[in-house]
Parts: sequence; structure tokens; C-alpha cells
Amino acid sequence: MSTPSSQTPEFRSGFVCFVGRPNTGKSTLTNALVGDKIAITSNRPQTTRHAIRGIVNRPDAQLILIDTPGLHRPRTLLGQRLNDVVRDTYSEVDVICVCIPADEAIGPGDRRIVEQVQTIAPKTRKVGVVTKIDRVGPEKVASQLMALSALMGPDAEVVPCSAKSGRQLDTLSDVLVSLCDEGPAFYPDGELTDEPEQVLMAEFIREAALEGVRDELPHSLAVVIEEVVPRDGSEIVDVYAHLFVERDSQKGIIIGRKGARLKEVGTVARGQIERLLGTKVYLDLHVKVAKDWQRDPKQLGRLGF
Repeated sequence: MSTPSSQTPEFRSGFVCFVGRPNTGKSTLTNALVGDKIAITSNRPQTTRHAIRGIVNRPDAQLILIDTPGLHRPRTLLGQRLNDVVRDTYSEVDVICVCIPADEAIGPGDRRIVEQVQTIAPKTRKVGVVTKIDRVGPEKVASQLMALSALMGPDAEVVPCSAKSGRQLDTLSDVLVSLCDEGPAFYPDGELTDEPEQVLMAEFIREAALEGVRDELPHSLAVVIEEVVPRDGSEIVDVYAHLFVERDSQKGIIIGRKGARLKEVGTVARGQIERLLGTKVYLDLHVKVAKDWQRDPKQLGRLGF
């Protein structure tokens, strides 16, 4: 007969969401914990537009991480809908992680997010996460931890980590598991995301297109996969995608001089898509103008928002 000390710990599972201002490292942290790329990253704010689910499989637990768009003051209908996605997620998870970068002072936006979290989900367990600790020294990390702890309240745990260097990621994972209830795995072992392949393909193309562009363009860019067709008699998969922008001038930015920029976007995105599908890919990209689509309910619907 086994004694309590010799019993195998019960398996735990739960849903965890990362919230915070735009560009606080939520997507990079999600990818680092999952161990693979399932959310696109960029130094441009408001890169994430969907609640992307990543799955962390451990011998003792399964964490379903939900990377949400950054909460912000919306200026368009798209912005309002992205904020709605975040708030809807609050009510569906077991743990809410508020992400604050180590190298940026806590500001009004951070305080507003914590206030919203406490109001919308007062009983949900919460963790403060100081991200990007590789960018600052120990004293700055310590002061940021104290500031975030004061902001989150006495019931919230606070953890520093760096997705880039991997520091403290195991500690963060352990804390999240400890806050989840005992329960079964929700997904088969080895599965990393439940996102449809076409959604991930569109996101990889958008990420490639965002590199090095002007500040206003990221908000105006959307990608739709029109068709994915295995080529007859070949292992190649043909992928046809449209990149939508709001103005003709933006179309020129994406295409570049003599099509050079669009070709580069295709090369980078194709590599990501081939890795996702595990086969060679022919990627056909076309840029179209959908005037003011961020403010048009009908166009937002057609573009998947």
C-alpha cells in the first residue's frame, strides 16, 4: 500500500492567458514556453490580432496558453473588436498573466489593464510577469518586481523572466501549473496549437510583410489565404494568398521597387509555411486595396474579424 509521500502527483491542466499593452513580449513568451513558433512576433505594436492558443505539454501537466492582442485605446472598429477578444478571454481562463517589460516604467495603460482584469475577472487567479529581463540589470528587475507586486495586489504572484534567453521560464511554468486545478489533458500529447493551418499561414505571411515597414502600415495590413492545393503528381503544395492594405501608397510599400519587397516577403514566409506543412510550397502572393477596411463592418467580416 502506497503512502501519501510516494503517490504520483495528480496531473494538472488549465487555460492561461497573457494580457498587457501592445509589444510587451506576450507572443514571444508564448512561443518560448510552447517550444515552437505558433504566434507571430514583431517590434510593431498590435501585431497579434487573434487569441492564439499554444499548448505546453509536461509529464505532470498541460497548459493551454492564450496569446491575446494588446489592450489599447481603439481608434477603429478593428481596434474595438481586438479589445473585445481580450475581454472575452478573461472569462474563459483559469489564470491571467499581466505582462510588463522590465525596461519600461509602469504607466497609465498598465494600471488600466490591471484594473480591468480585477473588475472583469475578480476571482480568477493572477500572475504578474516581468518580461524582457535580459535587457536590464538585477537592480532594475528587482524594482520592477516590487512595482508590479504593488500594482497587482497581495494575492498575485510575480515572476521575472526572459523569453529570449530562457531565464526563469521553468519557474514561470511551475507557477502556472501550481495555480491550475487537477484535471485531464485537453489535447493529445505532442500537439502544440489548435490553430487551423490556414490561419497560421496567413499570420506567417503578415509577419514577413511587417518587417521594416513604416509605422502606419501594420494596422492596415491583413492577409487571407484564398486556396491551398496539393499539386497533382508532386509533393509541392500551391498556396494562394491576398495581402490587403487600405491605400494605393501602401500597396506600393508592400510590393517594393520592381516587386523586390514582395518577393522577399514570399521567400521568408514560404520557409515558415514549409516548416509548418512539412513539404515544399509554391507561394503565390497578390496585394489588393480594400479602402478603410479597419472601419468597415462588412470588410472586417470578409477578412475574418
